[in-house]
Amino acid sequence: MFDYGMFKFSSKEEVLEKSSRYWNPGKTRFWRDAGIDLVIDKREGYEIFDMDGRRLIDLHVNGGTFNFGHRNPEIVEALKSALDHFDIGNHWFPSMPRAALAEALVKVSPGFDYAFFSPGGAEAIDVAIKSARYATKRRKIVSIIKGYHGHSGLSVATGDARFSKIFLSDRPDEFMQVPFNDLEAMEQALSSRDVAAVIIETIPATYGFPMPNDGYNRAVKELCKRHGALYIADEVQTGLMRTGQMWGWQTFGVQPDIFVSAKGLSGGVYPFAATMLTERSGAWMEEDGAAHISTTGGSEVGCIVALKVLEILARPNVLANVNFLTRFFADAFAEMIQTHGDVICGLRQKGVVIGVEFNHPDGAVHASKALYEHGIWAIFSSLDTRILQFKPGVLMTKTLAKEVVHRFNAALPRIRELTVSSTPIRSPA
Repeated sequence: MFDYGMFKFSSKEEVLEKSSRYWNPGKTRFWRDAGIDLVIDKREGYEIFDMDGRRLIDLHVNGGTFNFGHRNPEIVEALKSALDHFDIGNHWFPSMPRAALAEALVKVSPGFDYAFFSPGGAEAIDVAIKSARYATKRRKIVSIIKGYHGHSGLSVATGDARFSKIFLSDRPDEFMQVPFNDLEAMEQALSSRDVAAVIIETIPATYGFPMPNDGYNRAVKELCKRHGALYIADEVQTGLMRTGQMWGWQTFGVQPDIFVSAKGLSGGVYPFAATMLTERSGAWMEEDGAAHISTTGGSEVGCIVALKVLEILARPNVLANVNFLTRFFADAFAEMIQTHGDVICGLRQKGVVIGVEFNHPDGAVHASKALYEHGIWAIFSSLDTRILQFKPGVLMTKTLAKEVVHRFNAALPRIRELTVSSTPIRSPA
């Protein structure tokens, strides 16, 4: 019996059955059909444990949500301490935790003046788009083909058609897309001079972490400036030291007009996101500070968690560890590619933002299953199933990193076996 006080289950099978009946039948069915019947029970650091007691090293980290691991003791203590005095707070009034966090975020974000808080990344993207439209008095938004910026009303319209058409949210009159790394197409899109903003993930995650060409981000910013549009950087998966600097846009030498952070800002324990604005892009707050209302955005207890996240990231040993992990995994995969080139053909990497490229069109899906069988949880890219999203947390130890490489090597024969004969696979998300 799994008894958690407010609820209890007799078995994992009961959880799966009720998940299918009451929660999400499509997701539940997909994973069961794929032979991955994971239901996470205990979790600690970068280790998760299935209800059956099976241990897995977490290299999915939910897109960077668990950048510090699961239930990081310092983060948990910060949340507990916050609850001794604070709660969600009231969005209408100035707030001590919100003021403190906004100041801290501005200080680590050169060139920015305001931090606007939301409970999640999709709403934060909506705020970014609305802010760009206010500043430019234009409506059109340009994004990248196979980009991903969330699932809310405006954010979903910037992403792949798979996520927008199902809800009738594809709006070609206001949202247009161009290929990633194609400056000619970007200039053509902006040349009409009616575009409010270009929104780009600094490294497109759901697309499989294709790396920007040298100077691409800076060139896009210059095109935006030339044609009167703003540059919005989606830093949900590339921010918070994952590229080796606080923000991915710093790593690529570009200065956005707006950027968004989420996932990891939560510390993995309290939903939190921020839209960072300049005086120009945030000018709407001077005209009407209630033009966008988010009742739970900027929750006071969430602010304290996010402050602890920034405090931890400022420690020199964190950057040193990111640099170690970057080199360690680059060397390990170079050896694997040399030895197993029939299975793995490439590595996309900037810091601990890593995509492992497989030869088979669904190679990363098969790799997810094989790694699951060998004690690692890593997920394939939804919009390019050749690419495995391989995402170590910034605090991963040398010992655990070595174990990851050992288990990955052990899984390679199974990956090869699964890719010998297979049919195309469609992911649930």
